[in-house]
Amino acid sequence: MKNFVLNIIAFLLFSLTFYGATLFLWESYVPSRFKPNINYRIGVGQIFSRLSEVKNTNDIDVLFLGSSRAYRSFDPRTYSSLGLKTFNLGSSSQTPIQTNLLLKRYLEDLNPKLVVFEINPLVFTLDGVESSLQIIANDRNDLHSFEMALKLNNIKTYNTLMYGVTRDLLNLNESFTEPYKEGIDTYIPGGFVEKELLHFKPISFEKKEISISRSQLDTFSEIISSLKSKDIEVILVYAPIAPSKYSSYLNMWYFDSLMTSYSEYYNFNEINTLKDSLHFYDENHMNQLGVELFSKELSGILNAR
Repeated sequence: MKNFVLNIIAFLLFSLTFYGATLFLWESYVPSRFKPNINYRIGVGQIFSRLSEVKNTNDIDVLFLGSSRAYRSFDPRTYSSLGLKTFNLGSSSQTPIQTNLLLKRYLEDLNPKLVVFEINPLVFTLDGVESSLQIIANDRNDLHSFEMALKLNNIKTYNTLMYGVTRDLLNLNESFTEPYKEGIDTYIPGGFVEKELLHFKPISFEKKEISISRSQLDTFSEIISSLKSKDIEVILVYAPIAPSKYSSYLNMWYFDSLMTSYSEYYNFNEINTLKDSLHFYDENHMNQLGVELFSKELSGILNAR
């Protein structure tokens, strides 16, 4: 019996090693079109710069969380003028599952007094796979990475994680650097990404009702409860989107009511009067003109605390 168990363990170790080695060679040398179930991209959307900077950041006043609508909406330069030390831990398509992972890694050192969490209907409908791949490729992997992969239970996340762990063990990302300016995007220390001024051309959007993923909502609830148990104040913010897009939602009352039940909540689509073609570069993101107006509104709320 003992030999049988040892043989099983040896087989599993061999299988994992073979699996990891095969994935490493496959991802490193095979053209992308032949590997749809693995996607390791380091240095996309300045997430590498953000996750490198956060490792050397601690004891802040305000932590911003959320998707690309967080790291493209909360400009730390605005809040520093109020004497606030902030950090933006947003990432593209970040869902509560990835937010939870990042908080487990960095919340203790960041030690924020206040968390501003950008939430919107879209992030509660995503499966979280795209965001998981970015974080795997641009941060050092740990047990939280495996916990996230198990929760998502997606072959692309599993494969990318195995490849990422192999790269981590071989220290292959040690010399990687990401330029602060990439094309029309500029990384601003503190986690913000500023885009050169573009303007959205309004289009017609199909009307639809908001639906919420139960697994994402459960994780969101866990995050809010955890932050409040640590006596960290939480503000939920729905940052402005293009009015033409916002008006396509048929049951916004449902989303507003749900978010209000969790914490202090501000829907800036009802507070700001931004214009499609003037203040946005696409239907989901403000341009810098919009960011500055939004920041003034939010600054007033933060400054009054």
